[in-house]
Amino acid sequence: MSQPLTLREPMVVIGAGSWGTALAIQLAREGHPTCLWGRDAADLESMRVQRRNRRYLPGAAFPESLRVEPDLKRALEGVRDVLIAVPSHAFRETLETVRPLLTAAARVAWATKGMEMQSGLLPHQVALEVLGDRPTAVLSGPTFAVEVGAGLPTAMTVASRDAQFGAELARNLSGPKFRAYLQADIIGVEIGGAVKNVIAIGSGISDGLGFGANTRVALITRGLAEMMRLGVRLGAARDTFMGLAGLGDLVLTCTDDQSRNRRFGIALGRGASSADAARAIAQVIEGVPAARAVREVATRLGVEMPICEQVYQIVHRGGEVRAAVDTLMRRALRAEGD
Repeated sequence: MSQPLTLREPMVVIGAGSWGTALAIQLAREGHPTCLWGRDAADLESMRVQRRNRRYLPGAAFPESLRVEPDLKRALEGVRDVLIAVPSHAFRETLETVRPLLTAAARVAWATKGMEMQSGLLPHQVALEVLGDRPTAVLSGPTFAVEVGAGLPTAMTVASRDAQFGAELARNLSGPKFRAYLQADIIGVEIGGAVKNVIAIGSGISDGLGFGANTRVALITRGLAEMMRLGVRLGAARDTFMGLAGLGDLVLTCTDDQSRNRRFGIALGRGASSADAARAIAQVIEGVPAARAVREVATRLGVEMPICEQVYQIVHRGGEVRAAVDTLMRRALRAEGD
């Protein structure tokens, strides 16, 4: 007979979409009394009654120690560690909502990938502006919510400049089927999470056009070069991009149809408009705002990112997909390391 889990430090997850729900399930699975909060009261009530998120993660039942709480103030009472899992466009607003409810000792982590559309800021920069100087961390890496919810073996990265918080968060998440690796390079981890979604749209476009594995691998490899180029220019360590939050997440998002960004690109490659492709997926496609934000940051810094530029032209300027391919293939030859 299995022994009951020893209850550990309580956690709160803000954001009841697929990824927030999966992370809440994982924390509860590892023995943490976990509270899940989201903005949609009707969805929360359905989750409370049915003990699963039928809208986003219907196959994953909630562990006993996972509680759904519609009252944000009550959810945050007496809790030190808060994990935010919302899309990038809602990140600042969410931080501003929780800030007055946090204790002085509260530590905040996030699983948000992307850049702020208006400013081009990375999530840790937005968090510093809103929350000030407190322990923070970011979760990233090659993870699909459905697989985490199902308890399939998964590895990801926890990056924090506060070594104690990073280590404790990694330990809180980790278990027999989930492994968290530590990083201090927040910039590199967040750049990986933003750029990979843009490259995944490009990879999907390639497959939607009927191109082969050669093209897909070329896009992934040269996309990694673009990711590194921007990241290093912003102060990231090059080695970070060879890890889970760089190459790992890039390969996953570019090659598996669970990726919304990849599916969006496939639809574009088959002739759909951006609006029709987004409507068919009916969930946030982070690569769309990221394409604009990455392009603006790269332009400001003078960083060459030709694949990201062509994705931007297709998604935001109505560019023709085959013309984008022609533009990329006709670029001047150069050394691979440039």
